[in-house]
Amino acid sequence: MLFKRLNLKLFLLLVPALVFFFAFIIYPVFDAVYTSFFQSDGLSKPVWVGFANWTSELSSPTIYHALGLTLLVMVLSWAVQTPLSLVIGLFLSRESRFTTVLSIFYFTPLLFSAAALGIAWSYILNPNFGLVQAVITNILHLHYVADLLGNTHAVLFTLIVIIAWEFIPFHTLLYQSGARAIPVSLYEAAQLDGVTSWTRLWHITIPQLKNTIVTSSVIMLTGSLTYFDIIFVLTNGGPGDSSDVIALEMYKTAFQQYQFGPGSTIAVTMTVFGLLLSLVLVKTTGFSRMESQMEGA
Repeated sequence: MLFKRLNLKLFLLLVPALVFFFAFIIYPVFDAVYTSFFQSDGLSKPVWVGFANWTSELSSPTIYHALGLTLLVMVLSWAVQTPLSLVIGLFLSRESRFTTVLSIFYFTPLLFSAAALGIAWSYILNPNFGLVQAVITNILHLHYVADLLGNTHAVLFTLIVIIAWEFIPFHTLLYQSGARAIPVSLYEAAQLDGVTSWTRLWHITIPQLKNTIVTSSVIMLTGSLTYFDIIFVLTNGGPGDSSDVIALEMYKTAFQQYQFGPGSTIAVTMTVFGLLLSLVLVKTTGFSRMESQMEGA
């Protein structure tokens, strides 16, 4: 009887989370799959078109171009963010007044929305009155116009730097927490053996941070599929289609061209791709076999 009452209490505690999960995760996915089989502009009655949206979108070069840009952003973002987050996280894991004060300023980007950060960076990078152009002209005394968001060759790398600036503090927080959880006895034993700092890093710190590295990488790679807001604010996919990633292409198809059927098709494709990517990462990195590395655990 007591067991049944506990189960009922646990179920009631889970109800709010389950309601939100089905309302904002499960239902939108099934609704997107259903809508992908219709031609709909959101106002007139939807028309059943079968797999026409799927064949149209999956044969469109625009989709493959957007998917290629997304993969490029994903790989380069991981390559930039992971080593920087690791180094800064290890530095900030030291207990000192200086690192505590630095952390307060360093984690400031986490407090602002992506839209606010995008607007701020659009002013900083403005080639007419931006901070970057002012430094080039007035301090470096160079006659060069740095239109980083208007250059088709530079815009994607500029966005990757801005995205890294936005998300490195979050991943640094993961590495900082992971580094502080490493048993001190390992470093004390290494110090008695007289090993160098570089050896301690490669043979103690990095192996002990394996779970953190895997967790951060999974979040980083799967999260790259959803980079939308800051790119929308800064470039809206331009110039041309040089920064038109898959999430932005989905938004423009559905909410600017009012083609909700093809837009839902892109959304479902993104979801399937994200699930497959997550499964591959879980299988290949040992994410599902993680064990505690704490002393005595």
